[in-house]
Amino acid sequence: MALQKRLVLGVLTVGSLLVVYILCVNLERPLSWSRVPLKHFNGFIQGAGSGSRDSEEPLDRKSNSDRWSRPPPASTFHPELTVLHQHTRATQTPTLKTQTSAAEHKAAENEAPNVSNSSSGSDREAETGTKGPTVKPRQPTQAAGPTEPPFIGDTYMSGDIPPQTDCPDGVRGRVAKTEFGGRFLKHIPVLQWAEHVTREQHQRLSRYPGAHGWGGLDYATLVETLSVLNSSANWQMLDDWKDRRNKSECSRCAVVGNGGILKDSKKGKEIDAHHYVFRTNGAIIKGFEQDVGSRTTHYTFSTNTLMNSMRSYAGAGYRGPPLSKETRYVFLPDHDRDYLLMKAAATHTPVPRGPERTKDPTKYFGEDVSAEKLKMYHPDFIRYLRNRFLRSNALKTRYKDIYRPSTGAVMLLAALHTCDKVSAYGFMTPDYKNYSDHYYDSSYHQVGFFINHDLRMEMTLWQQLNQAGLIRLYMHK
Repeated sequence: MALQKRLVLGVLTVGSLLVVYILCVNLERPLSWSRVPLKHFNGFIQGAGSGSRDSEEPLDRKSNSDRWSRPPPASTFHPELTVLHQHTRATQTPTLKTQTSAAEHKAAENEAPNVSNSSSGSDREAETGTKGPTVKPRQPTQAAGPTEPPFIGDTYMSGDIPPQTDCPDGVRGRVAKTEFGGRFLKHIPVLQWAEHVTREQHQRLSRYPGAHGWGGLDYATLVETLSVLNSSANWQMLDDWKDRRNKSECSRCAVVGNGGILKDSKKGKEIDAHHYVFRTNGAIIKGFEQDVGSRTTHYTFSTNTLMNSMRSYAGAGYRGPPLSKETRYVFLPDHDRDYLLMKAAATHTPVPRGPERTKDPTKYFGEDVSAEKLKMYHPDFIRYLRNRFLRSNALKTRYKDIYRPSTGAVMLLAALHTCDKVSAYGFMTPDYKNYSDHYYDSSYHQVGFFINHDLRMEMTLWQQLNQAGLIRLYMHK
């Protein structure tokens, strides 16, 4: 009898341990693919509803002031990065080897809706005239990768735009011989302009939200706002190349980030010696010319990042976009407010509605701003950069709709698609912990990492482009 009792007790004990083990295993398993493991992110995560577009604007949306009563600490805040996370464990940066295969990319390129030459019939007229590429719609085509979710949309408009230079060894000529040849589209439109707005294109791009499409933008608003971008200056990034080439065969572009690596770099003269100088967001120049230069030919921003930069970096001396005769303003359209501000700037009228309602655009872009000085990235180009160069694991989470390449990344990759020689300064390098977040920080601020950008993946990309000889990346030796 005693032996029988011991056997029963032993069986019950083993059974209880098995039940506890099974429960522990199930609790550790992710509830669904869309949940975000906290170990992948740094900072704090906003509560319910953080996947909404409002969560992208902690300082700009007055309707959400109760939810964002205290802004993030200055040491971690960045105007375009909006959901902070506390880093608890080192994570592995996704490598570019996980991108869609070159064969699939080639298929997508061949299937993309085509854009014909301008009616002028010659390269010279296409370069200098006011009529640019127009859309010749095809039947709807299926995106590459039949198992990819619809929001990826790896099919793009194609434009037969002649190169502006005859550079014998520029990026366009060398890229095919590198690992990036299979994903680099030479004919994707970098900029959007008036003739891109058709009902067919609106229907196609309305499937993609934010910077990746025209989701949430009605057709009438698009026609009204983009109608002011109707000259060659609006669809060519280097619209004044003929006037500044100075017998040079190749266009040389310096793309300047705001990273702390530039502090005491003494790279100012080298930067200013390029044909074109690209800057973004809180680009503070006064007092830092010796390190970062003084010229700005292209200033890239979204309305959200511009307004946040003016708030966040006012104490460091940032008053707004650089103002000069040669400066072009390149909008990254993240919301309808970008289209509204762009139209207001082109027409010198107050912004009609939205967060910037009644604002005078000349306050930001100067009294001499005109439509010819304005450009706007094409949503196909932003989505292409995300899909083929910076396809982060964030796209597998519930934050997929707010993830996009950072504004600086868009600027650098746009230069890669439009310039012959590209030099990058002030971008994140593997030794980033040795430098403050910005070159103008008065004290050390660590770099912050956020859900809506994958800065580590971008850092890896800069290293790969540099090793492939497609950019020249400034790094401390």
